[in-house]
Amino acid sequence: MASPTPTSINQIIDGIYRTESRRILATLIRLLGDFEAAEEAMHDAFNAALEKWPSEGVPKNPRAWLVSAGKFRAIDALRRHARFDSPNHDLDHFAAESTDPADAMDESVADDQLRLIFTCCHPALAPDARIALTLREVCGLTTEEIARAYLTSPSTIAQRIVRAKSKIRDSKIPYEVPSTADLAQRLDTALHAVYLVFNEGYSASSGDSLTRSDLSGEALRLGRLLLELLPEPEVAGLLSLMLLQDSRRRARTGPGGDLILLENQDRALWDNEKIAEGIALAERALASREFGTYTIQAAIAAEHSGAGTTSETNWGRIVALYDTLLRLEPSPVVELNRAVAIAMRDGPEAGLELVDAIIGRGELSEYHLIHSARAELCRRLGKTAEARVSYVRALDLARLAPERRFLEHRMSELPPS
Repeated sequence: MASPTPTSINQIIDGIYRTESRRILATLIRLLGDFEAAEEAMHDAFNAALEKWPSEGVPKNPRAWLVSAGKFRAIDALRRHARFDSPNHDLDHFAAESTDPADAMDESVADDQLRLIFTCCHPALAPDARIALTLREVCGLTTEEIARAYLTSPSTIAQRIVRAKSKIRDSKIPYEVPSTADLAQRLDTALHAVYLVFNEGYSASSGDSLTRSDLSGEALRLGRLLLELLPEPEVAGLLSLMLLQDSRRRARTGPGGDLILLENQDRALWDNEKIAEGIALAERALASREFGTYTIQAAIAAEHSGAGTTSETNWGRIVALYDTLLRLEPSPVVELNRAVAIAMRDGPEAGLELVDAIIGRGELSEYHLIHSARAELCRRLGKTAEARVSYVRALDLARLAPERRFLEHRMSELPPS
């Protein structure tokens, strides 16, 4: 068998960066105790791989190699800059710890990424900073991607992240999974963070691909870890929701990556194992009667997953679930989803009236999906001119290439007005 070429090794390293860099960073933060030092060390480690692997070959455990390389390059940097001069620190002892790269790999339930999530979600941090920091450090999103998700400026997001890191450093916030007594108090933010990571993977905020399976896969893994750590109903509800949504991944796009609406998806492509697991978790959470918003959303997803076709879907049940969700979590996005469900139950005119009421309040004006939904309802009602205006507005706001192609195609199908 021919040896890997430098080009192929570079491709391997690129692939490892995409799939492993956030785990490597999380472990380096644990080892080095500092976000900035860990980020620098991680990039140094990947540069070392680019230098050494073409001649030495790819190691058997690339992640362990990169963690070890990053750690010892950080130690070298500390020595060079004479930053390790406190009498409370022993650099030689630190360097001797975990010299076997395998020792840096913590496969327990409370793994490094889970520690990182709870550090980023510490109650001492401002709520908006917690989520921004989690998306940046755990998920690896850029400040621009986070800003788009929150409809704000990259500079605002960057400031939040910098302040959060400073707070962690100055307040000496521990890098650990909280005790059982403290865990429940911090769980809501952790669940929110995991779901945001999943959402970025399930429906990326920008780019050429509708999904990023590496991110949604990580969110599912973290959801399972959280459920093992704290088997509360709402944790089961979140994992159920993610499984049921992810079960439709293969059916959501065509061979060319184009978006396929739920009603047109080939349901034979849905993952029945994930559906069965997700429905079981949703039923378990609902039976507890101590559930929250994730469980309600999981129940809605279960209704879709259990229907053979769109016409067989129990839209009345879905509307009732959205009514419950709206009481628990009032928001214009929930209102929009409820309006779409009402349109499926009662007809497009009823749905359009509700969508226009949301827009009339000045809410979601920068949210492309409300304009897309309005365009679809107008199209179904034969209001071609209004549909075209809404499609154009949705196109102005959409950032994902498959969604833009879908909107362009739907607009091209409209008859002349």
